[in-house]
Amino acid sequence: MASQPTGTSSAPSTGAPTLLEGTHWIDHLRDGSVVLIRPLRPEDREREEDFLRTLSPDAKRYRFMCSFREASPDMVAQLMDIDLDKRMAFVALVHEDGRLKEVGVSRYSAAADQSRCECAVTVADHWRHRGLAVVLMRHLIDTARRHGFRQMYSIDAADNQAMQELAAYLGFKRSSDPNDPTQVIHTLTL
Repeated sequence: MASQPTGTSSAPSTGAPTLLEGTHWIDHLRDGSVVLIRPLRPEDREREEDFLRTLSPDAKRYRFMCSFREASPDMVAQLMDIDLDKRMAFVALVHEDGRLKEVGVSRYSAAADQSRCECAVTVADHWRHRGLAVVLMRHLIDTARRHGFRQMYSIDAADNQAMQELAAYLGFKRSSDPNDPTQVIHTLTL
């Protein structure tokens, strides 16, 4: 998988890289598909709603730990609320049927102690098994590291085999959730 970054710089005050307007990567997946990955923008709201609408019931359950037919306006507003630092999201975009379409997203949000962040990744059903989740997560992990987080974690359904495989591949450690036997916690030291 190749990645071509553009548009990043270092912030002079903290030395931590910032994401500039126009930051993006062109990534080549295992099957040769090409995707554009960039931070989620306010103008992506309709694209995000379409993406959520097309997810399978299992994909929605694994990602949100609940079922729903249509994402509520509050849910979409929460997903769109990023600040490029403590709340980050990257979208994977492709041209399909003559328009730019979201086919995956990875995101993190800072935990209360600000040293850890919770992460999630979702890929459209017809884009799975191409390596897109790995690419999205690597960009997310690199960004979390640059923003000073020391640990990334994900709380997942214990029966989510795809997430277990992805987490293991990326070096996350798996443990049972002490508060819920139907869930596991994946953690990665950054």
